[in-house]
Amino acid sequence: FRVKDQGFYDSFYGFTHDSEQWLDQAAYGLAEWNSDAIATAQLIAVPGCYPTASLCALKPLQQAGLIAKGWQPIINAVSGVSGAGRKAAINTSFCEVSLNPYGTFNHRHQPEISHHLGCEVLFQPHLGNYVRGILATIYVQLADGVTPTQVEQAYLKAYEGKPLVRLTGQMPSIRGVASTPYCDIAWQQQGNMLVVVSAIDNLLKGAASQAVQCINIKFGFEPATGLI
Repeated sequence: FRVKDQGFYDSFYGFTHDSEQWLDQAAYGLAEWNSDAIATAQLIAVPGCYPTASLCALKPLQQAGLIAKGWQPIINAVSGVSGAGRKAAINTSFCEVSLNPYGTFNHRHQPEISHHLGCEVLFQPHLGNYVRGILATIYVQLADGVTPTQVEQAYLKAYEGKPLVRLTGQMPSIRGVASTPYCDIAWQQQGNMLVVVSAIDNLLKGAASQAVQCINIKFGFEPATGLI
């Protein structure tokens, strides 16, 4: 229910969505970005964990028109093994697990990120040898003449009054967000190139705590109620 486009599911996931009525009514549960729709929806589709980390980092730039036209943001993201679930498998056993890429050009979250960002992205996920958390390092070419002040203002405007996204001023870490409901974001600019890093707990901001955040928005509570 994350994308309101029947053909999306045929194209990317190989099945025909069988609940078109609910698909049309569903709200995408990216809490900081879709609160008005979430507040009135009967069905809320909480985003994937990789899309949450990626979109929280990229949407302020896209909304402000700061990304160079034709540029495809590059997302290099690493997830802890809990992103693969609890099933017993050799490649997620800690005596076997290693840092390694997977899902090149065919990960199911890439089309979700591209759709909700409004432009194509190059997305490369990795399995990390730790339990929980996602660290996404994102490379962006800025439009000509974009200043560090413009970048900073885009993020400040996007997340003013939204306590579960923290603009940390220094590059985030898994340690800083594990077992918390936060998304931590920081960036560095050199010329027209920008490196943005976001970090979340894949089980919380990437799943359960964002669901609670959406429930709070739906029923009129402060978004962080019960989470901080």
